[in-house]
Amino acid sequence: MEEKISIQELLRAVKKRLVLNSFIFVLIVSATGVVSYFFLPPIYKASTQILINTKESTGEQLNPQDIQTNLQLINTYSVIMKSPVILSQVIDNLRLQTTPDLLAKKISVTSEQNSQVVNVVVEDRDLKKAAAIANMTAEVFQSDISVLMNVDNVTILSPAIDKTYIKPVFPNIPLNIVIAAVLGLIIGIGMTFFLEFFDTTVKTEQDIRELIGIPILGFVSPATKNEKRKAFEKR
Repeated sequence: MEEKISIQELLRAVKKRLVLNSFIFVLIVSATGVVSYFFLPPIYKASTQILINTKESTGEQLNPQDIQTNLQLINTYSVIMKSPVILSQVIDNLRLQTTPDLLAKKISVTSEQNSQVVNVVVEDRDLKKAAAIANMTAEVFQSDISVLMNVDNVTILSPAIDKTYIKPVFPNIPLNIVIAAVLGLIIGIGMTFFLEFFDTTVKTEQDIRELIGIPILGFVSPATKNEKRKAFEKR
């Protein structure tokens, strides 16, 4: 028996299995909310900005060639900031129980486009720890870079902060719930389509015609309660 399901039939099927679809939707959304809120550890992000010049400011404006030279050195500074030379001191100063390699994975160093401003971003489960690492990395770099590369003008523009109003960057609970809601709808509709498509029970005269392969001369309508009562009284 060939099954063809139209959009109207699928909508009717979804409505017929509204309880099942609602259960799947609520289950997925609830499970996602519980896992995101209670089981996924929050990750916080703290960042500090530093300004790097290759010359000590003497009140004279830097020429374009000096600025271009500074921009070309930004990548070098980024590597130095995440090197064991800097991070070993950060670990010692903060008494961290980690290694320079593991600490480097928590740190990302980026530069603002066409500028000498460098962002040091640290991600950690503890916001205060993330802010402390970001600030200490900037301070150690500021004190050591003059020896490493003859750079004597590093300024910390904005230190990292650890205020209570800062929200974790992971997990994004509202986004997770929205994704779970969409996924719940898709799974519910897919389940309904699956059940309808593989349901081989006979429901209409069209199904009977396709099943036995001969025309239908007539069919018996179900009797109403009044008709059943009248037939019983005539006995």
